Amino acid sequence: MDIVKHNKSAWNNYVDKKDRWTIPVSEQELENSKKGNWSIVLTPKKPVPHNWFPELNGSKVLGLVSGGGQQGPILATLGAYVTIFDNSDKQLQQDKTISNKFNLDIKTLQGDMKDLSVFEDNSFDLIFNPCSVLFVDNVLPVWKECYRFLIPNGILMTGLINPISFQIDEQNLKLIYKQPFSDLHSLPAEKVEELIKNKEALQYGHSLTDQINGQLQAGFNLTDMYEDNWGGENNLDDYFPAFMATRAIKRLL
Repeated sequence: MDIVKHNKSAWNNYVDKKDRWTIPVSEQELENSKKGNWSIVLTPKKPVPHNWFPELNGSKVLGLVSGGGQQGPILATLGAYVTIFDNSDKQLQQDKTISNKFNLDIKTLQGDMKDLSVFEDNSFDLIFNPCSVLFVDNVLPVWKECYRFLIPNGILMTGLINPISFQIDEQNLKLIYKQPFSDLHSLPAEKVEELIKNKEALQYGHSLTDQINGQLQAGFNLTDMYEDNWGGENNLDDYFPAFMATRAIKRLL
């Protein structure tokens, strides 16, 4: 099946259902950000530390699969030149609506992160990538492309998911799926059919080697990281943090 097409439809459906990750920031949040009171997330709960960011005023920022009007408008309010790249046209529309309403001049591009050739070499100071590499079957080319179109010493921030969280039955807390995990190939056929019928996005559980070492092999230096959880929304929270956020800098090879 065409997973890219399916996931585009799934995220458009999430927008229609007003999923939490599709609700744009409010006017009050934008006003607060102008006063220095702002936060954005790569993972469900923990805000990204402000000292992870470069000087945002005048910086060129790519929100990689970051549609929904949540992070881009905040960064634009802080003076960044923001481009949002996403597979879902309805997620991108959230950014367009906020941008037009508040004159933020956010650019939007629709596409699949497996093909980032639209971006020129050395064209961004910062790539902000909330948890989304789980929607691509091979994450290694994504890291290589991010390295290519970041400027020297440019920053890659990304949200990642511990692969074991995909392998555990959340209800019974039993390890039942092998690594590498994918909804399409790991789940029983009837479960896959149910996900497709319900317009749920299909996901991949990448190894820590591909998620962490993949960045290093692409040429990045990892400078910081933190862990996060669902904030009490998932049974796994009682046992381990399912999420990680990493900050990496493009070093010269």
